[in-house]
Amino acid sequence: MKNINLLCLVLLSSISLAQKPRARDLGIPFMGQTGPLNAITDVADVEVGYSTIISGEGKQKLGKGPIRTGVTAIFPRGKEAKFSPVFANWYSLNGNGEMTGTTWITESGFLETPIMITNTNSVGVVRDAVLQWYVDTNWYGGDNWWYTYPVVAETYDGFLNDIYGFHVKKEHVLEAIDNATGGTIAEGNVGGGTGMMCLGFKGGTGTSSRVMQIGDSTYTLGVLVQANFGAKFYFTVAGVPVGRELMDTLNYEMKGPPLAHREEGDGSIIVVVATDAPLLPHQLKRIAQRVPIGIGLTGGRGGNGSGDIFIAFSTANEGAFSRDQTVQVHSLPNDRINWLFQSTAEAVEEAIINAMLAAEDMEGINRNKAYALPHDLLIEVMKKYNRIQE
Repeated sequence: MKNINLLCLVLLSSISLAQKPRARDLGIPFMGQTGPLNAITDVADVEVGYSTIISGEGKQKLGKGPIRTGVTAIFPRGKEAKFSPVFANWYSLNGNGEMTGTTWITESGFLETPIMITNTNSVGVVRDAVLQWYVDTNWYGGDNWWYTYPVVAETYDGFLNDIYGFHVKKEHVLEAIDNATGGTIAEGNVGGGTGMMCLGFKGGTGTSSRVMQIGDSTYTLGVLVQANFGAKFYFTVAGVPVGRELMDTLNYEMKGPPLAHREEGDGSIIVVVATDAPLLPHQLKRIAQRVPIGIGLTGGRGGNGSGDIFIAFSTANEGAFSRDQTVQVHSLPNDRINWLFQSTAEAVEEAIINAMLAAEDMEGINRNKAYALPHDLLIEVMKKYNRIQE
């Protein structure tokens, strides 16, 4: 009976997690038509996996914890596709951050690896672990090895996490990779977003998608964000100045300073944009350049202390990569991609709010605490501005 009761509790917990309300569930009036999952995994074949590392409490002991961090893995064509490059490009609004492998993406036009996201001090170990994973799984599918540069991005979680304890290890990278799957994905305090803060509240991982008709074809665009940026004063939801309305609401408590200095509004955001629309690298650069519009709609300002780095890829034109053959590819004309620009801004805005709504209160090093955005107060403010109807 005890085992049955435990199983019931686990099932109820899983159901509760699955039913956690997202922005649209609360009636937030975002624009655009979403895919069935309203997630980056609405783009066929895209897989996402997490490793979430939460351990310890109380006073920070360097190298011991508390630990509030993790790793996120994103595979454009799924991990079973092995080496299957996609057209890609990237853009930085403010470069106080890191995303490895981007110079070769600019030069070649291809993303050849999964995209990994973690904390600032773990970029190196994640990169090395991915390279080892290539060797262990024969990623290239033969003896003809190709030089490669894993794409690893970061945001800083040192307010809550013992970041200079270097707690992300190879096994966590492999866990995120092994867990990568399509379908519904978790948001909030998960993966690389575990210890993040955003716009004065608890931040983390969020996602959203858009479906659009262009000519005779239907295309999907999906976004995943690791949101760790912005000041509360500028926080905006669907045009409503929520941050200013909630300035007196407790958003964080610092009982012991972290080892690195942090100004209000410092932080970073990593954004990954996926689409099945046939776009070439120069067009994907234009997509990535529209990401800041969505960030700005939520109150981001791209401050000096923020690393705002974005990457966009297209899963169309499978087989476009070749080392020695001439290939034919398809692309939308530039005059037909305005809907993709609009969808990028919309999905980024919604993904950030989804990350904040899924996030939960978190206590970390020295009992520093970040508080989640209160759903009831958000709804109250939205009603005050007539953006949610009674």
